Amino acid sequence: MQALTFIAGDPEQMERFLALSGMEVGQVRAAARDPAFFAGLLDFLLGHEPTLLAFAAQAGLSPESVGQARDRLGGAFGVDPW
Repeated sequence: MQALTFIAGDPEQMERFLALSGMEVGQVRAAARDPAFFAGLLDFLLGHEPTLLAFAAQAGLSPESVGQARDRLGGAFGVDPW
């Protein structure tokens, strides 16, 4: 949830996420009910080091812990958000 709040709170990040994922704002709200969505969200953060570092700093986390959280979520659950 911290990652979603981070992205949604920054218009540039949100625009980039929507562009890369092909989603619209209303779809993000609906997708956030699905645990598979969060794997894609963390992939988005991990795929761009400046975004990852900014998120980790804001959340008080190490960048490695974001990768570990992604690993715990497992595969993409058959969903390719990009």
